Amino acid sequence: MKENIFPAIRLTFVCLLFFSGIYTLIVFGIAQFSTNHGKGEVIRQDNKTYYANVGQKFTDDKYFNSRPSAVEYNAAGAGGSNKGPSNPGYLKDIQARIDTFLLHNPGINKSEIPSDLVTASGSGLDPNISVQAANIQVKRIARIRGVAEGNLQQLIISNTEIPLLGFLGTERINVLKLNIALDNLK
Repeated sequence: MKENIFPAIRLTFVCLLFFSGIYTLIVFGIAQFSTNHGKGEVIRQDNKTYYANVGQKFTDDKYFNSRPSAVEYNAAGAGGSNKGPSNPGYLKDIQARIDTFLLHNPGINKSEIPSDLVTASGSGLDPNISVQAANIQVKRIARIRGVAEGNLQQLIISNTEIPLLGFLGTERINVLKLNIALDNLK
């Protein structure tokens, strides 16, 4: 037993030193070269501070709706619902979101609703929606705000982010940035 316990203790101390000290400093050092020195993308609007890399709740009909959150947009408790696609509670939540979306967006068929408008992401804090999710909300917002649909389409195009390196991921739109641009639209 002695020949096993001492190497295990040494390995524990080496791992503790590496993962809580050296590795942490390496990640911190790399973050210093990123935008805003690893503190995320901060947006200040109307004397409020927002973080563009954390999902924000937008449910008012005059805004583009954000992706649902399994953690109610609480960044301290990020995580998914951990419910499977056949779980009755999960299906009930999805149906409630579909019903709410259809109520606020008349003339849209259930089959046209993009999945990211009714399903939460794995983190529960996804700040982005798909281009399709933004486009399907244009009629409602144009009607409520009295803005031409073409102007909203231009806003969507100008706020569309391309995939990383042009091919990793999908096109996406940061809902916070899009809604701020919407508020600033003349």
